[in-house]
Amino acid sequence: MIFNKGMKRFAQKRIAITGAASGLGRAIALRFAKAGWAVCIADIHMQRAIEVAKEIEILGSEALVFECNISNESDFQKLAKHLQESWGGVDIFVNNAGISSSGSLDESSYDEWQRLLDINLMGVVRGCKVFAPILEQQGAGHIVNVASFAGIASAPGMVTYNVAKAGVISLSESLRHELKSKNISVSVACPSFFETNLLESMNRKENVKLVTKLMQNSGVTAEDVSDHVYRGVEKQEFMLITHKDARLQYNMKRLSPDLFHTVMHKMLARVGMV
Repeated sequence: MIFNKGMKRFAQKRIAITGAASGLGRAIALRFAKAGWAVCIADIHMQRAIEVAKEIEILGSEALVFECNISNESDFQKLAKHLQESWGGVDIFVNNAGISSSGSLDESSYDEWQRLLDINLMGVVRGCKVFAPILEQQGAGHIVNVASFAGIASAPGMVTYNVAKAGVISLSESLRHELKSKNISVSVACPSFFETNLLESMNRKENVKLVTKLMQNSGVTAEDVSDHVYRGVEKQEFMLITHKDARLQYNMKRLSPDLFHTVMHKMLARVGMV
């Protein structure tokens, strides 16, 4: 397998994406398909996945559909076997599937903590544990873990989601070091608000209206985020903060955490989150 600078390092152009039947996962799938990649849509929603596969085939690329519940390690193992039998492996694996949640520490039950950590954090852990060894055996590859800017900004009222996504960022940074010598690069995507169907899984429906407004006012689409992810993989970038204002906030937090806290608190107060 060729492994040089840029996308040229992927000779066979094979990508598998969890949660690719809708939202950001679908956008990433279509973005890579437009560039000629064979795409595996791994999702629990099979009818949606089939529809995305049809879109990919219209673009002239190959599509595989595979039912995968990221709560089950055995599903990842079956997916890996299917990819090896169908394509001889995979070049890029994207841990994208996840759910939403809201609520303060007081409002979040232990069951909700378990739900979020099992899917949004451990789901990524399972994907990495299964596919990192496969990429190592191949001699090269790239892992993309989809976190969220929530894992950096840690806004109030979504504590379980924040913690799970912060864990994904930390996991990705650890893997970046562990896998570098094995010719495997890692990226972690940290988008802020953009319109998606993620709210379908939100536990506290009273918060949907506010979050929907923030999504609609962001001016960023799933397609914008998927373009950023594509370019980030191409350049082997690690931290993919896909919103301009979020990148400014990230740099502010690194330089002056106290200033960041003050500015963020004022912003959150304006939108009624504190």
